[in-house]
Amino acid sequence: MPGAAAAQDFGVMNSAETINRGNFKLMVNPIVLFGRDGADSEVGVGVSGGYGFTDRFDIEAKVAFFEDVTFVGADAEYWLVRNEPVDVSVIGGFHGGNADIGFDTAGLDFTFLASGHVSPRLELYGALDLAVNSFREDFIDDGFTTVHLVPGVEYAATPDIDLVAEFGIGLNDDSYHYLSGGVAFYFR
Repeated sequence: MPGAAAAQDFGVMNSAETINRGNFKLMVNPIVLFGRDGADSEVGVGVSGGYGFTDRFDIEAKVAFFEDVTFVGADAEYWLVRNEPVDVSVIGGFHGGNADIGFDTAGLDFTFLASGHVSPRLELYGALDLAVNSFREDFIDDGFTTVHLVPGVEYAATPDIDLVAEFGIGLNDDSYHYLSGGVAFYFR
């Protein structure tokens, strides 16, 4: 099984602030999954697009391409706490994966996210990212859960461009460490 299938699909790749109401977001982020137990590291790329429906709610569609696996999914984010001195949001979503070697996965994603401004342009964030996955094929172990602790940074290069970087720390046997960085473009 490719490591990407049991590691990470898209990453978190944002602070706890949602997309502004009426704005669109387009993001591209390369992802490096660090191999373990003799496995090679893998490189993929994630692409996402989203829309801010209210001052506190957005939806994003996502796709991630790895050498042997393609993921497609979507999530919804709700901004629970705003500027108190940190922002807190929750994200729920789903994803499906299709591997070239003949299996499919499906999963539910849950993320708890907090962030705070270090300066007007710089935010630090931390997330607990969970994915409950199952294989659509008959395997000995037909399900697995990934758990990542994700520290990250988001820098507003311009009012319409953010630079984002994060490191996902795998907290259980099914979770590989990963590193991702990307660029988000906002359209008003």
